[in-house]
Amino acid sequence: QVHVVESGGGLVQAGGSLKLSCAVAGVNFKIAPLAWYRQAPGNQRELVAGITSDGTTNYADSVKDRFTISRDWKWNKVYLQMNSLRSEDTAVYYCNARGGGVSFWGQGTQVTVSS
Repeated sequence: QVHVVESGGGLVQAGGSLKLSCAVAGVNFKIAPLAWYRQAPGNQRELVAGITSDGTTNYADSVKDRFTISRDWKWNKVYLQMNSLRSEDTAVYYCNARGGGVSFWGQGTQVTVSS
């Protein structure tokens, strides 16, 4: 059974930082592509950052140079360090893991940035 569980969301002032964590179980973590998505009210879910099994990363233009995705091979976790947060970063953030051709999602964690 696959489990994807996010944590670390909350309320932060503009310009502040938050670090999201995601624990992944039930997929082959060593080869699974991992990613963070977000969805703001009234908007479609969008890719924020992704990281492959060899550590290659990609970012949405809107978060480049502010957000950093990383993965912890020992604890099967993926992180999203978010700096210089803006009000437009307010959204529910979802962790995604892919395995066996299937995409698995967490329940999401709310990030609210106050201006």
